[in-house]
Amino acid sequence: MTTVLICDDHRLAREGLRRSVQAVPGVVRVDIADSGEEVLQRWPVERHDLVLMDVGLPGLGGVETTRRLVREHPDANVVMLTGATDREVAALAISEGARGYLHKDVSLEELCAAVASALAAAELGDLRRPVPAPRGPELTERELQVLTGMAAGKSNAEIGRELYLSEDTIKTHARRLFRKMRVNDRAQAVASGFRQGLVR
Repeated sequence: MTTVLICDDHRLAREGLRRSVQAVPGVVRVDIADSGEEVLQRWPVERHDLVLMDVGLPGLGGVETTRRLVREHPDANVVMLTGATDREVAALAISEGARGYLHKDVSLEELCAAVASALAAAELGDLRRPVPAPRGPELTERELQVLTGMAAGKSNAEIGRELYLSEDTIKTHARRLFRKMRVNDRAQAVASGFRQGLVR
């Protein structure tokens, strides 16, 4: 019984993403908003399980909206929607309380996994307040290269081409770094990587 609020000021993008999210198993309602101000008004009343927030909103902006929402409602669960050039802004949003980010052209499979992992993380505890650790995971140079590629929004195939490795090899490195970082997917790995300074 999951409810989702999508905030994007572009109607076509908003409606396309709405159709995709409605296809995710377990999602029973998908609402839409076209501004950060609307999210701040509606969320305290409707309390959606997940907010998909466009980074590039006009007016208040996605990052500032996220900062205000999470500051006032620490249990709000926000994942940013980004374009190809929004990686640094996404990192800022994560530092302000977002749980991760998704590219707008995400596949349905990736969207299902990201929604499920964000909601599971919210149930297990707040990722924004992890148990302090003296050091981050010890990733190999290759694992760090793969994580950096993920943070740049590249597919496994694209990372493989850059590193002259097969896509299967990249997947193997990805599974290893997920295990070391104690995360379940790309979105969590990238969010954790930004928080720990492994990627910038």
